[in-house]
Amino acid sequence: MELIVSLDPEVMQIAGRSMMLAAVSCCIATLLFLPLGSIIHFNQFHGKRVVLNVIQTLYSVPTVAVGLFVFVFISNAGPFGSLGLLFTPAAIIIGQVILIAPVITGLTISALSGVDRAVNETAVSLGASRTQAMVLVTREARFAILAALTMGFGRAVSEVGVSLMVGGNIRGFTRTFTTAISLETSRGDLELSLALGMILVFLALGVNIIMNQIQHRKE
Repeated sequence: MELIVSLDPEVMQIAGRSMMLAAVSCCIATLLFLPLGSIIHFNQFHGKRVVLNVIQTLYSVPTVAVGLFVFVFISNAGPFGSLGLLFTPAAIIIGQVILIAPVITGLTISALSGVDRAVNETAVSLGASRTQAMVLVTREARFAILAALTMGFGRAVSEVGVSLMVGGNIRGFTRTFTTAISLETSRGDLELSLALGMILVFLALGVNIIMNQIQHRKE
């Protein structure tokens, strides 16, 4: 607790970097996969149920599996090895985007599915175009979608496999909450590990409170 109260530079640096990487990953994933979720929801196509099942299955994909997948592609022997992304913050962001993509896509679909069909039907009957009706339905689901984005951020900031495998846990460069806790615990520096763990727990609590507030506003 003393390290937190005294705003220990190393603790603050790790905390700031972890939240920054998670926030950037969440923003990128939102820009890419919120529209994808909307497209899947508003369109009927053969195999849609299978696609939905796959997305839901990927909610709990192990972070080390995502880390391994990204590592294979950006390592020196991989197809993107020449870009020099391995063991950089960019590699962590790529991995986290992939990790939370199913969460944001799937929960966006669920949020849109929760809107009463009468909203879309009424809009169309009043002369709204398909695009206008889609925008209206999305607006009605905005609180549920915001909850999905919050959950995506929570998933990104608390992961360990991606950061460890493609970030390298480099001090002052790619070290995050989870990788620092793992390293410092193995070194016997429990004070730093506990400080970082407490901040991570507070963050998880904050995410949960925000989601509850969003759900309350929705109701």
